[in-house]
Formats: sequence, C-alpha cells, structure tokens
Amino acid sequence: MITMKDIIREGHPVLRQVAKEVQLPASIEDKETLTNMLQFVINSQDPEIAEKHQLRPGVGIAAPQIGISKRMFAVHAYDENDTLYSYGLFNPKVISHSVEENHLDGGEGCLSVDREVQGIVPRHARITVKGTTIEGEEVKLKLKGYIAIVFQHELDHLDGIMFYDRIEGFQDPLKKTL
Repeated sequence: MITMKDIIREGHPVLRQVAKEVQLPASIEDKETLTNMLQFVINSQDPEIAEKHQLRPGVGIAAPQIGISKRMFAVHAYDENDTLYSYGLFNPKVISHSVEENHLDGGEGCLSVDREVQGIVPRHARITVKGTTIEGEEVKLKLKGYIAIVFQHELDHLDGIMFYDRIEGFQDPLKKTL
C-alpha cells in the first residue's frame, strides 16, 4: 500500500526529469505499481482509510511522485456532471487541445508540495488524451473543465513540470539562484 511516506517532495530531482516511456505490453511490476497508485488515490478520498493511514486527499498521482521516472499516472476524480474518471494510464499523451484556457479558481495543490502556493495555473479548457489502461486497452478520452485540469496536472509531472511553474511571475523560493 502506498502511503504519504512513499511520496517524494518538491526538490527531489526525479520530479524534474522527463519520465521514460513504459514498455508495452506493461510488465507485471509496472501493472502492480500503477494499480497501487490508483488504489492510493481512491484510499486518500476515503475519510476512514485516509485518517487511519494519514493520507492527504488527492485526485491523481504520477509515477515520478513515488520516485519512478516512468510515463504513468492514476486519476480518480469526478467531473462537473458527476461522471467518475478512474484510470491508471501508461504513456498518456495529449493528442489535441483547445486554444481556450481554463483554471481552478482556488489554484492547484500537489501531494509532492507541502505548502500552499497561490496563483492561477493556466490550462487548456479541453484536451483529448490517448493512453493505455492497466488492462492493456488503448483509450482516447475527450476531457473538459475540471477533469481536463486534473489530467494536465498529472501529465506535467511526466515532463518534470510542477504546477507552480505555470503561474505567471511565480518566484519559487525553493529554487536556488546562482
């Protein structure tokens, strides 16, 4: 079971690396890791389990956040229409996106960031994502609104991008200036 102690925090170099493609069909080990990542997100949203294991609630987690530089992430979240998006995806990629932007009014948070970061994180309003599920099925998802933002946040992790990198004018106090 993945817990908060397994999640690496900002400043760790793996969070800034571009993750490697997962060899498909996925190995048993990669499938187990992705299944455990999805279970972590589900557990983190269950008040009883979350309290028992001191889990911070999250809607997604990317493999780099547990120290694995591979292109895979798990999302368990509802959109504005109460449709559940519960996926573990290998090699997800955006194949199209809108020019129109969107953002979360309250800003974004991250399981790897233990501080509140203020600011608007611009995201595409609509995206189409292609990836391979844990079961090996290729899926194409047309996403908009909140769920599109969630997927883009996780996709950024696979490219070594933290959400606050997208906040205009944000000066990261953790970045060392030379």
